[in-house]
Amino acid sequence: MALTTRRHGFIVACTVEVIGAQRKMTKQNVARQQVLELIERLGVGNAIPSERQLSADLGVSRLTVRAALDELAREGYLVRRRGSGTYVQQPKISQQLTMTSFSEDMRRRGMAPSSKTLSLGRQLAGARLGRFLNVSPGEEIVVVKRLRLADGVTMAIETLHIPSSVVPGVQPRDLEGSFYDLLRSRYGIEITTATQIIEPTVTNEEESAALCVPLHSPAFLFERTSRDSDQRTLEFVHSIYRGDRYQIVSELTPS
Repeated sequence: MALTTRRHGFIVACTVEVIGAQRKMTKQNVARQQVLELIERLGVGNAIPSERQLSADLGVSRLTVRAALDELAREGYLVRRRGSGTYVQQPKISQQLTMTSFSEDMRRRGMAPSSKTLSLGRQLAGARLGRFLNVSPGEEIVVVKRLRLADGVTMAIETLHIPSSVVPGVQPRDLEGSFYDLLRSRYGIEITTATQIIEPTVTNEEESAALCVPLHSPAFLFERTSRDSDQRTLEFVHSIYRGDRYQIVSELTPS
């Protein structure tokens, strides 16, 4: 018996493979496999034929075709655009549950990471952020809102909260790249531990506009608190990642 979470989809899932078990090959499953082969031939961004045409080409009912397309859309292979058609979707990016930066993640996948700073301001921490950052409510913090991109495509919008004492003199242009690289190269600080919470959510108006997705699109909410070797809190970051471009991957081993 093997456990795995490597699959396309919005929710992390675990499947159990039993020797001798086979997937029942219904007409929908056969149609799904044939459309998957078509997707590979067409490539990202291209439209697939209409349901009527696929029904004729595959020799199955339109209802069967629609069910297969719905399943492939849920799994992230296709995207439906009202009034336009159904298109081959960009493959989702697998997010490993490890302590790496966005930039490191994208580089590992052969993609070019970048950031666009939307705003940078300074304010008093207040009670809530003071608790997250382990500083007094009256301490000054830096608040940065920025977009995270891969190969020029917006993947996430994040709000970064940092004690001002950690990054003296930081400017908006300094955060166009990796924050972790900035900490390491300019300030001699290394992040050693972090606590991260992940929740499913939907985008609000501001997030939808920034990520170029429809209002109330599925998304992942990440909240991370990071510390150095002395357990000093360095950041609290709130990020919204596109659900249509991200999936969470976890390796499972017997306890």
